[in-house]
Amino acid sequence: MAVMSLSPAYRPDPRFQALGPDFSDAVEPADFPQTILRHRNARAAASVGLDGLSEAAWIAHFGRFAPLPDNQPTPLAMRYHGHQFRSYNPDLGDGRGFLFAQLREAGSGRLLDLATKGSGQTPWSRSGDGRLTLKGGVREVLAASLLEALGVPTSRAFSLVETGEALVRGDEPSPTRSAVLTRLSHSHIRFGTFQRLAYFDRRDLISVLIDHVVETYYPSIADAPDRPAALLEAVVAASAHLLARWMAAGFVHGVLNTDNMVVTGESFDYGPWRFLPRNDPNFVAAYFDHSGLYSFGRQPEAVFWNLQQLAACLTLVGEQAGLLAALNGFSDAYRLALREAMLDRLGLESLGADRDLALVNAAFRALAEGGETLRWEPFFFDWFGGEASEARALGGPRAGLYEGEAFRAFRAGLADYAPRRAEGLASAVFQRDEPEELIIDEVESLWAPIDQDDDWTSLNAKLERIEAARQAYGLDVARGEKTAS
Repeated sequence: MAVMSLSPAYRPDPRFQALGPDFSDAVEPADFPQTILRHRNARAAASVGLDGLSEAAWIAHFGRFAPLPDNQPTPLAMRYHGHQFRSYNPDLGDGRGFLFAQLREAGSGRLLDLATKGSGQTPWSRSGDGRLTLKGGVREVLAASLLEALGVPTSRAFSLVETGEALVRGDEPSPTRSAVLTRLSHSHIRFGTFQRLAYFDRRDLISVLIDHVVETYYPSIADAPDRPAALLEAVVAASAHLLARWMAAGFVHGVLNTDNMVVTGESFDYGPWRFLPRNDPNFVAAYFDHSGLYSFGRQPEAVFWNLQQLAACLTLVGEQAGLLAALNGFSDAYRLALREAMLDRLGLESLGADRDLALVNAAFRALAEGGETLRWEPFFFDWFGGEASEARALGGPRAGLYEGEAFRAFRAGLADYAPRRAEGLASAVFQRDEPEELIIDEVESLWAPIDQDDDWTSLNAKLERIEAARQAYGLDVARGEKTAS
């Protein structure tokens, strides 16, 4: 099968395979009865030089998983362990996915992974069928699209191919349709990757993995005298940044297990995710999270707990004092990152730490005053650009909510703040009364016509509106360091 029109931006760099069989297993993709292309992320494809692929070539690579040129010759199911709801599970690993390829991002030079979900059974599938429901794939496309628009470092849904199998699931009306998803992400090396090596007391391999992560993703600390501590400090900062962006976006991941956090601080693997309907620290995403362990307000605790587990693994090869100092930097890193994230969500230039902190605190008080009436996302939409949007906010459908005491204090705090993207306010996005949201009822309404009539019109229109919002907000979330060619 000939590959069509690879652009000069295509730069294969399959590095993970060099780590060898201690870290992954070579696997074969499932042979699906059908391959119907349902979603193709053209912008993401252009960023890695794959936008010139014909539809046939696209399906060959992302439905049948023919290797990309000069890339990884065979899919690799990655090995890892993890804590799931604080219980250690040594029987994890890529059970329905694999690392397919690695390549460089145009412009930044970041190493990116193409990895799958629903691509078939692997040695780590246990009793699972290795498949993904089409609805699950659609939900991930939606989550990744809106998170990117809201400034969250996230994997991108690169491709969704329907595969023609009937699946039985306990949490969906069954039988239900099947799909294989390919995501483009900045590393799939999880906290649980280190945990597996620690479980087997493979200190030698922990050191090998540290060197790989530092040299591949954090080259600026390559000369640090204490690599384990320097790496932990970098991962703490990246994780704090991610957490802050989740919180500012009102996003609840739902399953913050250690195998769902990666060393580069990027959000991925969207299962029972939810966006907040309104300010509610007790809001949970997963119906099975009965204790609220991963509720919205407990996400900072969950991320820090996961970082502690990573630190425990690194103590096998690093000095405890340096690792403890890196871990103790989390609170300050998170507070700073949250202030920056909230300012980004409001689309404002900084006026210095003290003014910014006062404004962020006023914003949280205003959200609390809004209570059950004010939805989370419309608050940021109405006030994006600060005083430049005051007339729009006070003339819109929530004007009456903005007359309370806390809102008056918030509005006073906006004085002197300049909009970060004044040109974005002229977008058609801000001529509407409502922002793009993904509350659960809308997700279900987007799925219904696909399920009932194979009608993708509403979903595609929603994705187009989210893309318009991304362009209007103009939130820059790139955190990756440039690495050597």
